[in-house]
Amino acid sequence: MSSLDRTLEGDVLVHHLPRDEQTIDAALVAKHGRSARTLVKEGALRLTLMALAPGGVTPAHDTNGPVSIHVVEGDVVFTAVGREYTLAVGDVIVFAAGVEHALRSVHGCTLLLTVVHMTAA
Repeated sequence: MSSLDRTLEGDVLVHHLPRDEQTIDAALVAKHGRSARTLVKEGALRLTLMALAPGGVTPAHDTNGPVSIHVVEGDVVFTAVGREYTLAVGDVIVFAAGVEHALRSVHGCTLLLTVVHMTAA
């Protein structure tokens, strides 16, 4: 199924993250330093599994909705609002809409991103 067509197919959808991690293309992670796989794209909701290679970096960016990021595997350091936040497996960080943030990982990581895209009123 295309990552552009990952809607809910009923009232409940269950994902088993260890199995979902296998859908991340390791060759893309090695070549580009990161790769992502959309698990759910339903209305304003996006649920994405992202892998960052050892030494990988994601440049500063923001989104128009709130973001939560759960560390599934590895280590990651986020930079936002002039501070650094070091996270390990099991940690969660949440950014309000419009907060610019960047991330890097020394040893590599897998993250579960949840984004709610806001629409103009």
